[in-house]
Amino acid sequence: MSTGTMRLSREPALLLSPGLLFLLLAFFFPAIQLLAQSFLTVGAEAGRFTLEHYAKVVVDDFYAGVALRTFRLALIITALCLLIGFPLAVVMSRAGPTLRTILIVLIILPLMTSVVIRTFGWLVILGPGGVLSWTLQQLGLIERSMSLMHTETGVVLAMVQVLLPFLVLTTLGSIGQIPASLEEASRTMGAGFFGSIYHVTLPLSVPGLASGSLLVFALSISSFITPSLVGGVRLQVMAGSIYQQMTGSFDWGFGAALSVILLVITLMLIVPYMVITSRVGGRT
Repeated sequence: MSTGTMRLSREPALLLSPGLLFLLLAFFFPAIQLLAQSFLTVGAEAGRFTLEHYAKVVVDDFYAGVALRTFRLALIITALCLLIGFPLAVVMSRAGPTLRTILIVLIILPLMTSVVIRTFGWLVILGPGGVLSWTLQQLGLIERSMSLMHTETGVVLAMVQVLLPFLVLTTLGSIGQIPASLEEASRTMGAGFFGSIYHVTLPLSVPGLASGSLLVFALSISSFITPSLVGGVRLQVMAGSIYQQMTGSFDWGFGAALSVILLVITLMLIVPYMVITSRVGGRT
């Protein structure tokens, strides 16, 4: 092997090494430490191997309900972001340069505001006597003041607004790579506007939709601030329970077990989804 060939073969490794080292130090090492902590006892007999932390999750129905609620909300939020984000990305891709720029700014602008501030804004909108309640009363849809605080509906509304930009931007980049001639050809062959989107744009947008939905799902399933403020203590999610165990009860072993369970179940859902979407994207 020549010197030039050896240099070219080493270049990918040299380029990847800083990122891999950062991931090793910032993610894998803490994750391994957390995994070990979930199997160790605390207190007087600290350091002894045990499965009591995982057994507590199985025995206590409360934490099983928290886990189910967390994954159900994450799936609903991801599905709504897909239903809203894909048409919005299609409209943005079809718009003129000026309108597209305005829409992109409107999508990105909320990301420049702290999620805490945006969540407090939703508290004002969803609370009793808030903007939503007042609007519905003025339209005659409800007779008295209502509140969506401490409800799953309120959590879903707030989370969709927070995470929708991530899916729209990734999908918009994918749609932007589709040659316009393909859609023009489908229209020439007799497909209507919606038929062209369904048969051409949607299949070719699978990589962007898959990346965006994975990002939304991962962020929603691990979100802490918005579900805690909007849902309150009555609607706990996994991230809130982990935080409570770590900082409130100081039960690091049980909190680590909840973290590991959250990570494992998330990977069990994400990996098959990635495989399926990659195959669909390959066929398209």
